[in-house]
Amino acid sequence: MTTQRTHLHDILIVGAGLAGMRAALAAPTNLDVALISKVHPVRSHSVAAQGGINAALGENDSWEAHAFDTAKGGLYLGDQDAIEAMCREAPGDILELERLGVIFSRDAEGRIAQRPFGGAGFPRTCYAADRTGHALLHALYEQILKRRTTVYEEWYVTALVIEDGVCRGVIAWDIVRGGLRLIQAKAVILATGGSGRAFLTSTNAVINTGDGMALAYRAGVPLMDMEFVQFHPTTLKDTGILITEGARGEGGYLLNTLGERFLKRYAPEQMELATRSTVSLAIGQEILEGRGVDGCVLLDLRHLGRDKILERLPQIRQIAMEFAGLDPVETPIPIRPGAHYQMGGVRANQWGETAIPGLFAAGECACVSVHGANRLGGNSLLETIVFGRRAGTRAGEYAGTARHETLAPQHLAEEQARVERLLAQSGGERAWQVRQELGTTLSTNLGIFRTKESMTAAGSTVRELRPRAAAVTVQDKGRVFNTDLIQALELQCLVELAETIIAGALAREESRGAHYRSDFPTRNDAVWLRHTLTQRTPGGVRLSYAPVTVTRFQPK
Repeated sequence: MTTQRTHLHDILIVGAGLAGMRAALAAPTNLDVALISKVHPVRSHSVAAQGGINAALGENDSWEAHAFDTAKGGLYLGDQDAIEAMCREAPGDILELERLGVIFSRDAEGRIAQRPFGGAGFPRTCYAADRTGHALLHALYEQILKRRTTVYEEWYVTALVIEDGVCRGVIAWDIVRGGLRLIQAKAVILATGGSGRAFLTSTNAVINTGDGMALAYRAGVPLMDMEFVQFHPTTLKDTGILITEGARGEGGYLLNTLGERFLKRYAPEQMELATRSTVSLAIGQEILEGRGVDGCVLLDLRHLGRDKILERLPQIRQIAMEFAGLDPVETPIPIRPGAHYQMGGVRANQWGETAIPGLFAAGECACVSVHGANRLGGNSLLETIVFGRRAGTRAGEYAGTARHETLAPQHLAEEQARVERLLAQSGGERAWQVRQELGTTLSTNLGIFRTKESMTAAGSTVRELRPRAAAVTVQDKGRVFNTDLIQALELQCLVELAETIIAGALAREESRGAHYRSDFPTRNDAVWLRHTLTQRTPGGVRLSYAPVTVTRFQPK
């Protein structure tokens, strides 16, 4: 395997979605900043976000109200100092995005339009029709091009380089040309997104395999609150394609087989705009009790009228027509909950700093803990922007005083040996076969409803999958654009993360937000108002716990 010279940068950002690009733009212009991504930057999963981004812009709204809704919606597991920072800085960040060219939808007065979202006490979700992530990502990519930021496009990071307890760079596989390279950096920011592809049915892109979380976990950084996986209430039957919460924000109804708006039994005041965990549980219960429609419920938009659907929800109409063969102007859409978002991730403070000096994390791959046990819609895009900017700022300060060290050659040699072993294996299963079994196991046993029995069964299966994932056959033995190799490496990330999800969920004997246990159906603040920390050891996952930061909002 050929190696080339070491690449040198002041800051290297792994992942080129919203968090990664916002971090790059926040870094000082006198520093050498590079982005590295396994896909072209505008193919990052941020582009798929539909409904909007939250900020208290309204005359009668306030950042304090936004912070309260966020803390309450997360069942008080979110760290309130981080929540306050996010909500306080949100309006300024939205106006900055507007100045950078984001084309937000407008209200009748020409101001940035805002729609109501679940769990919010005020319509504070700014949007660009139902393609908000697309609008944000393309605007930021224009700024990346304007700055002439170095982008390693279609590279896959296989390991962090940690020397003397400090992060000094990464080792990455050049997908287009083949071969491993050492990319040295004074600061590394992980911004690789979520891990939804651990589940069989997910709204996530196929690239969302938790790479950054796994990289940090292997390097010794704790992951936090991994048991909290959000199930979006409305995903398209069979495909799991996201149907935005904006559809309910615009006034859509959820109906069971009797034609009832069944949420009147579960959340009579908020109805379809209750929090995501509440709505998902309600849908699951209706299906479980036989009031579903072929394993689904129906999202009815017909009463909104053709003009409103075409103006506010054009992509949703297109998705329904292309993937469900129906026009929501005339026919309700069959939907059911699907894995959507990882509230947990790499433990980081509100400036993106992790337990390892020189290593930062932001966006969905991080757990700054603003979402707690259940994320409010519209807060994920906000998190990428606020904490991407903050991580870029702090990494810039760190890199400004750090220096490049001469690194030992074994870092690259060890990764080369690992990749060569994978490429040499034959006669085993293919990566997709193991991944399908993993996804089925988690979707079946760690879905909306969980029990000790179901999770114990999942744990046994995943333990058995780990050696199988390591022994898969990479059929393509070539170097150039070897996607078979990348899928094998991604699978190993997913299996490790599945172990952390199961361990945390089995230990947490309560129900809180997205973690609902049929055998422990109530919330228990006395014992479980605390963060779960998972660390990797030779013997498996080690659990410990950390207190939740409570400032102004006492748990109710």
